[in-house]
Amino acid sequence: MTIAQHGQSVNQAFVLHPGGSFHYEERDIPTLHSERDVLVQVIATGLCGSDVHYWQHRQIGRYIVKSPIVLGHESSGVVVECGSESGFAVGDRVALEPGVACNTCSHCRAGRYNLCQAMRFAATPPYNGTLATYFCVPAECCYKLPPHISLRDGTLIEPLSVAVHSCRLAGDMQEKSVVIFGAGPVGLLCAAVSRAFGASTVIVVDVVPSRLRSAPKHGATHTYHAKSQSPEQNATDLMKIEGLKLGADIVLDATGAESCMKCGFFVLTPGGTFVQVGLGRPDPSLPVGQICDKEIVFKGSFRYGPGDFRTAIGLLQTNRIRLDGLITHEFPFSKAEEAFQNVASRAGIKSVIYGPDVDEHGAKSKLI
Repeated sequence: MTIAQHGQSVNQAFVLHPGGSFHYEERDIPTLHSERDVLVQVIATGLCGSDVHYWQHRQIGRYIVKSPIVLGHESSGVVVECGSESGFAVGDRVALEPGVACNTCSHCRAGRYNLCQAMRFAATPPYNGTLATYFCVPAECCYKLPPHISLRDGTLIEPLSVAVHSCRLAGDMQEKSVVIFGAGPVGLLCAAVSRAFGASTVIVVDVVPSRLRSAPKHGATHTYHAKSQSPEQNATDLMKIEGLKLGADIVLDATGAESCMKCGFFVLTPGGTFVQVGLGRPDPSLPVGQICDKEIVFKGSFRYGPGDFRTAIGLLQTNRIRLDGLITHEFPFSKAEEAFQNVASRAGIKSVIYGPDVDEHGAKSKLI
């Protein structure tokens, strides 16, 4: 089946320009470069905080928007063309892993391809993302959706993989107590994965009550509304929650906020593990005395690595994790900029943009 037979002959893209303005453009349709490549019609894309940050600040660390770029990297779609060695067929419903590693460097060969310095990651300058009609990836970056997961909800597999990777870094969670800072999409998915991995106590912390109300649906056994007081006092109040008499075994910070990080170190039990999931200021002030005094294990978490997408899909396939209620706002392609504004205002939990000319009803439907 050709692209024209599939009903789409134009590749529409939503493009961010260096000055901060968005424009709709028609771009060339990507072509397959090998028999293992897959061309996907993008059905839906979830917006990430990094997308909004590039729009508002034009830079994240060493990645700078110097030329027009297509944002978006949390996507699902339908295969419209594929190579003979891809293992896919036209019509397959897939989630996309948006980074292509070199597969030859020492990090890739050691099984840590997320650290590959030659990584071509969608929506990270200079590489274009998925807010377009079509996106082309190698077969290893495509994952068939479980039949009970809609294409709309398939956009959550990428952030779910981030949560899986973070929880794996935390180590054995069986019967452990876990405190998670941030009740946004990644924080809530970290809670869900923690419970699926066996944690007995999962406490989600946030300053937004409406987000905390969603936490019990996604694995939280307790919630804590952080107050306008010192990190030490918030930690003291947190430890009054059942199961935290000696402090938490594990802390996952999905906010990047300095106050949350400090509180996390104070609430950890001696010998506990702290995993930094979210990014905030590049140089926060941290209580090094607490880190040393408690012999805290501090780990950074970066995207996802081998097996994380497979595990995420396995958790969905077996219904150990449910995605209901995480997507709170949906936008047609023609209102993509409105979606960015919605995320910037912190409205709801997750916002999704449908691809050009997508049947939104069909995107929400499941195969079973």
